[in-house]
Amino acid sequence: MPLDMIIGAQWGDEGKGRVTDLLAAQTDIVARFSGGDNAGHTVTVQGDIFKLHLIPSGIIHSSVTCIIGNGVVLNPAVLLREMAALAERGIDVSPNRLKISRNTHLITPAHIALDKAKEARRGNEAIGTTLRGIGPAYTDKTSRVGLRAELFANPEELADQIQAHIAEKNEVLTKIYGAEPLDADAVAADFAQFAQQLRDHLVDGPVYLDKALRNGRSVLAEGAQGTFLDLDHGTYPFVTSSAPTSGGVLVGLGVGPGMVGRILGVAKAFTSRVGGGPFPAELDGEMAERLRGSGDKPWDEYGTTTGRPRRVGWLDLVMLRHAARINGLTELFMTKLDILSGLNEIKVCNAYQLDGQTIDFYPSDIPSLSRCQPVYDTLPGWQEDIMTTRQLADLPQNAQNYIQFIADETGVPVTAVSVGPGRDQVIHL
Repeated sequence: MPLDMIIGAQWGDEGKGRVTDLLAAQTDIVARFSGGDNAGHTVTVQGDIFKLHLIPSGIIHSSVTCIIGNGVVLNPAVLLREMAALAERGIDVSPNRLKISRNTHLITPAHIALDKAKEARRGNEAIGTTLRGIGPAYTDKTSRVGLRAELFANPEELADQIQAHIAEKNEVLTKIYGAEPLDADAVAADFAQFAQQLRDHLVDGPVYLDKALRNGRSVLAEGAQGTFLDLDHGTYPFVTSSAPTSGGVLVGLGVGPGMVGRILGVAKAFTSRVGGGPFPAELDGEMAERLRGSGDKPWDEYGTTTGRPRRVGWLDLVMLRHAARINGLTELFMTKLDILSGLNEIKVCNAYQLDGQTIDFYPSDIPSLSRCQPVYDTLPGWQEDIMTTRQLADLPQNAQNYIQFIADETGVPVTAVSVGPGRDQVIHL
């Protein structure tokens, strides 16, 4: 069976969790390949809302096995809290169902303290991180001084490495940032408890997945964030510290490209982002509030992890074409089409004006992107409530035209759209 991928085609928050939940019903294994608990995936099942940060969204299906891959950075305290919350709701999170790749890197309190200290020092130049230690953990990984989950199987080595790790980071915290030092003994004691609870979940991730695929089991790769937060291909430096693109799947799980099947890009019917950085199609005022929502519903445009209001704008097809190129998208799943109901007209950014020239590509440098102005096409909207619609033919004609316009302009077929937050509020095209 092939490895199918779910990729965020915008700045994250596209609805990948609910898409993963939907596809997991026909999948044996769901694997997280990047990011950490800076991600937030919301799944709604018969009115019950599950907010997940580290555990793959497929965990809600009792027949699915989940694995946290080596491309993830793992805060064990957060993982255990998430496991406990799911267990209280009757979800099995035993080692039979939830596995951790042994070479997954760990986030410690020192990483979190450094993240907060660095962001505070940036002041007005702050990147807008979630302050969860993601960047410092990936920095340690690339500096070859990181701590890996394999240490949970070796308590003595874990204690020694935690002590040395905290001592090193305390030097930086106190002498460079003037912050309080951390208690190395307390952190080591906490990690000893984490090891007892998590060591039975450890597996050799690449070997486990290769065996599963060769034995005919289906694997669905679930990422965090989106293409435009990619460390190489996003709006650098306003990006995450990992690769949430299709290339990141292969590295983050240890699976070869010959195993790949579908590459499904998830995109909202409009655009949103959290944090700083350029946003050519951004809106403000009344229309921004209309797209964002009031914040009283779990699916309004407020971060699952941070609670911050998201910046919003019209759909940007320049972005989607770029995402299709970078990821090799084979199809698009469009979410939140229902939010556009009730609008007389809908604008779509189909090109940029840059220094007096019209361009149809996404500039790779921030100064150029910051000068880009959107060039809009205007499409007729629709007034009907579409949240109970389940067939394409039953959608208003203008909604059908909107979907087809996106497919035509991106060159990628739209194979499904969501018309509400529920598991069943999906139209398959």
